[in-house]
Parts: sequence; structure tokens; C-alpha cells
Amino acid sequence: MSKPGKTKARKAKTSKAKTKVEQIMGLLGRADGASIAEIMKVTGWQAHSVRGFMSGHLKKQGRSVQSKQDESGTRRYRLEEAA
Repeated sequence: MSKPGKTKARKAKTSKAKTKVEQIMGLLGRADGASIAEIMKVTGWQAHSVRGFMSGHLKKQGRSVQSKQDESGTRRYRLEEAA
């Protein structure tokens, strides 16, 4: 039983933190896509984990990823549009 006059204020959840998958999907969904380095920075993953996610997890979801080099030579990845 709680003591009279003492109530605990509940914190209202204003927004749920995005999962790493949601963060990656957001980056890959941008018009210019994302580099491996950008995804590594957001997730804290190593490069091989990022590539594994793109080739494994996204393939299981039936999604395809485009890969292109930009003007500076950095390879950028983005989700292919659904046909």
C-alpha cells in the first residue's frame, strides 16, 4: 500500500526509439541511399555485419538493394523500387 500524499508520476512515452532495422531501412530509403560507413555509424556494427544484413535479412524480406558509386568513388546502397 502506498503512503498518503506520495504518488509516483508516470512518464508518458512520447516516442519509441527506432530499432536498428528501422534506422537502416530509413537510410536505404533515401533518394541518395547510404554508404556502408553511414550505416556503421548509426548502428555501431562492423562493415561485414552491415553487408550481411543487406544480403541476408533484406533478401528474406524479398527486397533488393541497388549499389552505385558516387562521384567521389564511395559505394552507395539504396532500396530498389517495388515493381
